[in-house]
Amino acid sequence: MQSEQDSPGKGGAISWDPPGPGSWQLDRSHYPGGTTPISEELISRSMERGMRRVFRDLGTPAQTMECKFVNGFMYTRLRPLIGANRSTTKLPPPAVLRVATRLHPAFRRARRQTERTLADRPWRKVVADWHASTRPRLEADNLRFHSVALVHATDPEAADHLESLLAYCHECFELHFWLHGYDLGPIGMLLYTCEGWGIPVQDVLPALEGASPSTSGPRRALAEIRASLADVERRPTTLTELRAVSADTSAKVDDYLRLRGSLLFSRYDLDGLTLREVEPVLLSTILDGDSVRAHGDPLAVAAELRERVPAGEREVFDQWLNEARAAMDLRDDNGPHTVEWPAGLLRYALLDAGRRMVNAGVASSAEHAFELSSDEAVAFLRTGASPPVNELEARAERRSYLAGLEPHPTLGPVEPQPPLDVLAHPLPTMLGAVNIVIREMGMVRDPASNTVQEEGVFRGVGVGTVSYRGRARIATSPEEAIVTMEPGDVLIVRFTTPAYNVVLGIVSAVVTAEGGPLSHAAVLARELGIPAVIGATGVLSIVDGVDVEVDPVSGTVRVVE
Repeated sequence: MQSEQDSPGKGGAISWDPPGPGSWQLDRSHYPGGTTPISEELISRSMERGMRRVFRDLGTPAQTMECKFVNGFMYTRLRPLIGANRSTTKLPPPAVLRVATRLHPAFRRARRQTERTLADRPWRKVVADWHASTRPRLEADNLRFHSVALVHATDPEAADHLESLLAYCHECFELHFWLHGYDLGPIGMLLYTCEGWGIPVQDVLPALEGASPSTSGPRRALAEIRASLADVERRPTTLTELRAVSADTSAKVDDYLRLRGSLLFSRYDLDGLTLREVEPVLLSTILDGDSVRAHGDPLAVAAELRERVPAGEREVFDQWLNEARAAMDLRDDNGPHTVEWPAGLLRYALLDAGRRMVNAGVASSAEHAFELSSDEAVAFLRTGASPPVNELEARAERRSYLAGLEPHPTLGPVEPQPPLDVLAHPLPTMLGAVNIVIREMGMVRDPASNTVQEEGVFRGVGVGTVSYRGRARIATSPEEAIVTMEPGDVLIVRFTTPAYNVVLGIVSAVVTAEGGPLSHAAVLARELGIPAVIGATGVLSIVDGVDVEVDPVSGTVRVVE
């Protein structure tokens, strides 16, 4: 792999120029590299818009979270409230910053809005609306798009469907990022406040266990299907045989696929797979899956934490803990409905366009539709115009090549961050909560974490209390690894999406190379009772099939000789 500036590559020189002013941080916790053009379009636009809205609504003293892709890798920048269009390499004296942040109109507006936010706690209404109206609406819309029979559609009808679906995805993705202000917001407030009392994040998060029933929902649904097979003597080997067991079993399988079968479960990008496309995985999760377990007692954890809080602040702790637990279910239910399900439907529409391209002789593979921009995909369905076959093949080859590069961890000059104490109260609380969420999700990696401490041992953040030893299934290609997984394996991946909960029932431990204690992988592990180590740099270098020991207490993964 290469990381040199202006390194040669297939299709031309490769440079690692910053995509704009300021300092940009690599984020591989969601898109590891080799991102498809349409996913780049969706994420770049929607993150900026959604975060701009929610920062304004809550009073966050920053404009937005910017997102750009460089050579297929995702980079983000917290866009400052003022001076965002230039790179700041030296801060004014603290006294000047204190005056400026109190007199500048943008900071004064943010301060007033933050005061209203902390008084009104608007996430309570957003969370309530999610369960009462937003989630049911999204479910109905997703099912409506899924009901379109593209196999019988004409090219103009397919173009209409794709255009509508692209607009819907932009809407849903923007909603996804806006909602994160209301699900991660109170969680960040809890963590930031506890850090102020000297209580580390790792000690606080176990108190949130069990607060996300949507995370464990698929496993409970699978357990119901499995229970309907209690009296079956011969193990079904196909979904057809499974459905033939009984009308009740067939109805449960169909209902499960109706709500979860079209989700992108292995990764966020459009070239990932949905559950409908991997029947052996679905069958195994049903027949070999495990029930939900608990790592510990969150009430006991909360009681112990409360004793560590200064006596006069314990009511504040109680309040933030309750707010965070109430928001936790939205935090992991948000993604499947606003991103993974709409993106899965968009994948189907692009594959349909790709098959039409193959039939028209303008593509050699249906998957080459993933090399198109949204305008190109619609234009083909409208007019038949398409890049030449060799151009699409070259794009696919180059995207694959870029995915194998080692990207720069930062782009642009280092920008010093102003200390929080120069901001007028209560702005430090709001910005502190944002910063701690970014850090604990693993969106920014500490360079010191790349240091190898001991050969054959990889360190990260542990989730759970019990070690596990088993065969490593390395998911450098998530779909391939998941298809070959067997019950009891240790799944080792770069990261997980919330939709991984549809397949984690057959693994006994999970390890990720990216992410932090607030990432989706950590939430899944806590809610499903699976031992995990999160953010273990270099762990993908482990040889597939070897035995490993996952120790969540020490936060280590060790290759067993």
